[in-house]
Amino acid sequence: MADAFSSSSETVIQRVVDVTVTSTPVEKLEESYQIEKTCDFIREYQFQKVALQFPDELLVDSVAVAEKIEKKCNTQMFILGDTSYGSCCVDEVAAEHIGADCIVHYGSACLSPSKRLPVMYIFEMRPLDVEKCAASFRELYPDTQSCIIIFYDVNYVHAIDNLLSLLSPEYPNLTASELVVEGEQCHSHGHIKRRNHDTCLSGQDNHQVLYQFGRQFSLKYGSEISDYSIFYIGQEGATLRNFMMTWNHCSFSSFDPITTKGRAESISINRALMKRYYAIERAKDARVVGILVGTLGVADYLSIIQQLKDTIHKAGKKSYMFAMGKLNVPKLANFLEIDIFVLIACPENLLLDSSEFYKPVVTPFEMELACNKKREWSEEYITDFRRLLPGGQNHVPMSDEQEDGDQTDVSLITGALRSRNLLNSEPAKPSHGSSVVLRNQTLTVANTNSAASFLAGRSWRGLEQKLGETPVVKAVEGRRGIAIAYEDEGTSS
Repeated sequence: MADAFSSSSETVIQRVVDVTVTSTPVEKLEESYQIEKTCDFIREYQFQKVALQFPDELLVDSVAVAEKIEKKCNTQMFILGDTSYGSCCVDEVAAEHIGADCIVHYGSACLSPSKRLPVMYIFEMRPLDVEKCAASFRELYPDTQSCIIIFYDVNYVHAIDNLLSLLSPEYPNLTASELVVEGEQCHSHGHIKRRNHDTCLSGQDNHQVLYQFGRQFSLKYGSEISDYSIFYIGQEGATLRNFMMTWNHCSFSSFDPITTKGRAESISINRALMKRYYAIERAKDARVVGILVGTLGVADYLSIIQQLKDTIHKAGKKSYMFAMGKLNVPKLANFLEIDIFVLIACPENLLLDSSEFYKPVVTPFEMELACNKKREWSEEYITDFRRLLPGGQNHVPMSDEQEDGDQTDVSLITGALRSRNLLNSEPAKPSHGSSVVLRNQTLTVANTNSAASFLAGRSWRGLEQKLGETPVVKAVEGRRGIAIAYEDEGTSS
């Protein structure tokens, strides 16, 4: 982890970055990027400015694709390369900076709902050997009466119908999920449906239909998803990890289209859940919480921010909000006053491995478990923060007034007593006075404004403008080199 903060200047200059760039042949661009369907979409709605959002691995084709669409539609194209947050999310913020009328999103997508701009999804048509996939499926599930749901990476949706035609005659209880997006703003090229209603559970042909993570799938009446096994098509990554944490009662198997190998997933879900429970205990011990805004495009992100602020305050903790784009260790290490961070992001980017960070990073669900006494820990795990909001399936309201006064319990990490409602009498909005006195039956504390007291205790507090106090001088030649070793500093022996 030390390499993240400093490294040898010579190593940085001499480092060779191995990047393999493979562009799509010109004759295959039309099919791979659905250019004709994209042009039909642009003409139908008469868009004048179109933002094309590419993930890093597809940027090599971005210029060629933009030129083809621009010539056919006579429309101004803008390429969004470096996304503000995860490339799976629609970057509405970057698109609005250029005044785009719509966004065409290429590659992998988390299918999180977005409401500001019209969006068209174009998935990669990655190759899938259907015969080998079906053979692996039969090896993993020799019992043809098994209840199985097929999930897949969005880039393999084009091959699922062919796979089902091979397996459905042999497996009568086999079902495959369908890609579904919410709202009138989202469009696709035929492999994705639009979901216009808000119900998450409905009946159809003696089946119950569930919707989650942009996928819709049906279960037999009277059964639950825990009664099914899940077969995932795609590489190991955030999508599979999200599914396994959410549906942790199900047995998982996967097929990697690149290696053409199938396997039963053997990750210990219980161990992963216990690691998350440890993070919840750290959140209970925390006094100062940093709210990390990891998305500006997912619908209702402002609502969950406000709900978290209220929940944290009612639990007697202080909260500060941070918007810093993509997260890394050095960024968060700048805020040593923060005891724990809570990340607001799409479900696929939410489960951040914070083992290298100085302070833990938890999810909104975990923070609610730590702060809301009415929400109890169970094996159910929630990664979609919209389900925690009022009206969501997993919303648990927090009492307006803390019960039983100033409660104390014992930390499972430090063994010390901790007070849940120590700062509950602090006003939600700081007053304009220089200080405020907090009183309850057991404690009287004079405390200045929280943010000001933290800032005053730091040795470096940022640049001060000192308007009118700094004399004007002529520009002079600055230093040469890089910050770790300027030319005029010499070399250390």
